[in-house]
Amino acid sequence: MQPEQNMSRMAINTVLLLVVLHSLVAIASAQQQPALARPGCRDRCGNITVPYPFGIGAGCYRDDGLQGFQLECDESGPSPPRLTIFGYNHHLAALSLASGETRAYLNATRECFNSSGGFVERNNNTSYMSLGTSPYIFSSTKNRLVALGCPNLGFFVDAQGYYVSGCMSVCRPSQYAMPGLCTGVGCCQSPIPSGVSFYEPHQRNFPLDDPTFGTNATTCHYVFLVETEWFSYSDRVFLNRTDDFDVPVVLDWAVRNVATCSAARRNATDFACRSADSECVDSTNGAGYRCNCSKGYEGNPYLDGGCTDIDECQLKDEHPCYGLCMNMPGRHVCICPPGTNGDATTKNGCRPKDKFTVALKALTGSGVGLILLGSMLCCLSLWLQKSKLIRTKQRFFEHNGGVILQQQMRSYSRAAGDATGGFKIFSAEELKKATNNFAADQILGRGGHGIVYRGVLADSSVVAIKKSKMMEEAETKEFAREMLILSQINHRNVVKLLGCCLEVEVPMLVYEYVSNGTLYQYIHGGKGLNADTALDTRLRIAAESAEALSYMHSSASPPILHGDVKTANILLDGSLTAKVTDFGASKLAPSDEAEIATLVQGTCGYLDPEYLMTCQLTDKSDVYSFGVVLLELLTRKKVLSFEGPEQDRSLVSRFVMAVKAGRHDELMDDKVRKDMGPEALEEVTHLVVRCVSMNGEERPGMKEVAERLEALRRYQRHPRGQTGGGDLGEEEDQERSLLGGKQHRDVDYKFRPHDVLDLEEGSTYTFSL
Repeated sequence: MQPEQNMSRMAINTVLLLVVLHSLVAIASAQQQPALARPGCRDRCGNITVPYPFGIGAGCYRDDGLQGFQLECDESGPSPPRLTIFGYNHHLAALSLASGETRAYLNATRECFNSSGGFVERNNNTSYMSLGTSPYIFSSTKNRLVALGCPNLGFFVDAQGYYVSGCMSVCRPSQYAMPGLCTGVGCCQSPIPSGVSFYEPHQRNFPLDDPTFGTNATTCHYVFLVETEWFSYSDRVFLNRTDDFDVPVVLDWAVRNVATCSAARRNATDFACRSADSECVDSTNGAGYRCNCSKGYEGNPYLDGGCTDIDECQLKDEHPCYGLCMNMPGRHVCICPPGTNGDATTKNGCRPKDKFTVALKALTGSGVGLILLGSMLCCLSLWLQKSKLIRTKQRFFEHNGGVILQQQMRSYSRAAGDATGGFKIFSAEELKKATNNFAADQILGRGGHGIVYRGVLADSSVVAIKKSKMMEEAETKEFAREMLILSQINHRNVVKLLGCCLEVEVPMLVYEYVSNGTLYQYIHGGKGLNADTALDTRLRIAAESAEALSYMHSSASPPILHGDVKTANILLDGSLTAKVTDFGASKLAPSDEAEIATLVQGTCGYLDPEYLMTCQLTDKSDVYSFGVVLLELLTRKKVLSFEGPEQDRSLVSRFVMAVKAGRHDELMDDKVRKDMGPEALEEVTHLVVRCVSMNGEERPGMKEVAERLEALRRYQRHPRGQTGGGDLGEEEDQERSLLGGKQHRDVDYKFRPHDVLDLEEGSTYTFSL
């Protein structure tokens, strides 16, 4: 018995020592209350606490380029000090770090009328509130819009003047009035959406001669945005008021110079959560984030060391403990006294210990052993799966030419510095993360070659990621060489290839992101091109596209043939600059006949008829397809139409027949006929006819096409080049020089209505041979 008594006394002494140490730590913590403002900065304005990142005076607030954290305290008036937002002058009544909220005041908008409904007066106080790009946004959960008085339609608009939210309040005779909540009789209310940063109230009166709305009308009408908990409507006294009054509104604030916590953590210097014991939380109202002290801590997470440990043992009501309480960093421990066990957090929860029998020990040991064995088996299974995934990725990487591509990139780098032009080999995990696991809402488009996703890389750059459906074995062998050559293309009108991913079965390509959709959508999808679109814009898009193809044909080494030129493969950026893209069709010019059979591809309506018969892709195949694109731009008609007679299904066939009949101007878009003079219309007509010639040798090169389109643009800008300019007269030679000289017009175009080619799936499309 003696050894057991000694051990019991040692346990009691240990617990008592821990309790004494805990008491000393609690006293020290109580003496050092955490600061809320920066050192040397004032932390109050009147009775309002001003915690950092807010501050009064230079160096006392967070300066991240967005106004709003800098505050001013006006103590000059007779009333209590007034706390306002610097640059906005909005009056603040409270600030909260924990909830991310602040309370401001707005003046209720008032309009008063006489007994006949005539307007009398309105209050002159400015009642709109603009939060701009500040950290504040109106709380959508704690505010509502109220229209008071009747009849009254109250609403508010955003900074562009568009309706945001509102409601209608009507009147009823006194004997039939329905007192109670603000539900539409004398008073109405409506919620507001999230993300609102501008508030400008309006209200509309109704004629009093309509008894439906005007019976028992009130003298004054109000509309105001107000904190939900502050406003209550239960009697007619509030309804019949005629004075001016202020109402509180709740603003949600956050650090908004970056969108999310994950983006903010990339810049450790600017990251607002400074305390080591703090957490970052994404904003629920608009972009941005806030900081909170971790569980078990309190204070200001925006200051270094601002979050301090909470002594839960001193908070008996919140953390009841009926045993021995020991405070620890971020938590506390409540245990039963020595010799007892049970739940010390409940009254009478500690009971004398039961004897721990040998059988119970054996059972416990067996259970622990089984748990350890199961854990080891799970870890082994995960390790095997991970190893298998790594081997699979490596096999795909080598099969897709990754090793060869790495060697070629190093060789280029040694020979000419950064010759790869920023080309990068991405991992599958990077692209998976960039597209949110290839989510459906990230899809930019689908095509015969695969799916294109929008992605955001780790450096916040936006890219287009093409996930192909399949790749033939012959293409795989040349993939590394073609990728390195295609990455060297650097032209303002060609979409830049930024890199690829080789760790998957079919390589994925990463391209520059172009924001404004395709030329096809611009022409046919209602995204911008209409009868009022400037002719110069169309000619510029055509000239830029032709310049890009000319560059690929003439300046790239080796030359690059596109193979699928169409309006869907010409993208437009925010300024409508054309960028030729190719998610899977572009090819290096074939070096021998063995490569020809693998190149047959393209889109019906744009396909070169000569290419269909020979399966040989040439630069003149791209010229034909571009001629169809140019015709589509000028006519705003689709290249294939399955309505009407068979001979009219092909736009090219219809156009050439119209040229022979001298009625081709009827196919042109109204804007083209209106703005393009006869001379320019004749030039562009012959340019299109040459491009879509059945004989490839009769077609011009892309360089000539680009030059003539640019000449047409210059001619159109010339005053005499506009419609209605009359005959050229004595300026004929000068204006003809703007067109770059006369085109060849002695080509025999032999288009016949009944010459057809049967293409895929048995569909019949008219072509002229």
